[in-house]
Amino acid sequence: MRRAMTGWLAGVVLIAAAPAAGLAQRVTRVSITPPRLTALPMAIHGRAARDGEGIIRQWPGGYVETAVRGGGVLFRVGAGDVALHVLVDGRAVDTLVKPAPGLYRIGGLSDARHVVRVEVASESQAAPTGFGPFYAEPGTVAVPLPRRARQIEFVGDSHTVGYGVTSPTRTCSEAEVWATTDTSRGFGAMLARRYGADYQVNAISGRGVVRNYNGFAAPKLPEAYPYVLFDRAVQASEPEWHPKVIVAALGTNDFSTPLHAGERWATRAALHADYEATYLRFLRTLRARDPDVLIVLWATDLADGEIAAEEGKVVAAMRAAGDRRIVFVPVTGLAFGGCNAHPSLADQRIIADRIGAAIAANMTGWR
Repeated sequence: MRRAMTGWLAGVVLIAAAPAAGLAQRVTRVSITPPRLTALPMAIHGRAARDGEGIIRQWPGGYVETAVRGGGVLFRVGAGDVALHVLVDGRAVDTLVKPAPGLYRIGGLSDARHVVRVEVASESQAAPTGFGPFYAEPGTVAVPLPRRARQIEFVGDSHTVGYGVTSPTRTCSEAEVWATTDTSRGFGAMLARRYGADYQVNAISGRGVVRNYNGFAAPKLPEAYPYVLFDRAVQASEPEWHPKVIVAALGTNDFSTPLHAGERWATRAALHADYEATYLRFLRTLRARDPDVLIVLWATDLADGEIAAEEGKVVAAMRAAGDRRIVFVPVTGLAFGGCNAHPSLADQRIIADRIGAAIAANMTGWR
């Protein structure tokens, strides 16, 4: 039976951990399950549903962590195409690309204290993927994971997902887009590392506020946002998730293509009005959930400035209604060198720096 699992043991920090004593570390699939494995506590970051001892997840950028003393650590990968970064004590040791479902062992660990982290790099719009649990072999035991003090949330579209971010070229096949998408290398993860914060990335490529890219039919981001998975069957319940900062960017998909015959807006002005009203309602739900959170909206200068102008109007309306904890950050000067003219790694660093400056100006102690 699946149940919502959003933020259990959320808010942990990497504990001081001994290095792996120079031992080579790699992840290998285990064909025969070792005897006497013990499931380890697993800190889940990002929305997920419990599925037995593991989880099912679909929103990008999720990560799971466990902490142990000892060298015998394994984990289970469930069904679904996914790319996973495996980190030990803050260092990347392997990346699994579309791993077969099954049990995997992290080799080369010393018998010291370790933090193991597995990050989802890929986007999973088509279907959710499964993970977990972590297991300890005899002689390896769980140790506590203290909480992180900060939480930050990123809401958006492909620019927030890290779509095609590692690509050396703008021209990409569908397979190349999948392979070069990496949310852990986007501006959200960069900022979270800068602040020592836990983070969520609640973003879907191609989705808008009221209109998806080129008008394609699918739930818009505010419609998908309340749910654990994209089937919209179970609402997210996140009692421990109260970010101090929410960073949002929506509008690229609403405005980057012309309206087509049969769409519900007769004019661009009608699309603008619908976007502004819907975005305002969405932001007000976020404000109601976290009254003191700093909301940072940002936009590029694409679509001849239409996106930035519309997001700016939304921020102005919020501030005119008395909300002083919302700011707008225009981001210009991007090269868009990633797949299909999406932000590159260098662009993502620029975005992180611009947003970081706004956070520093409005959040005491956040530098």
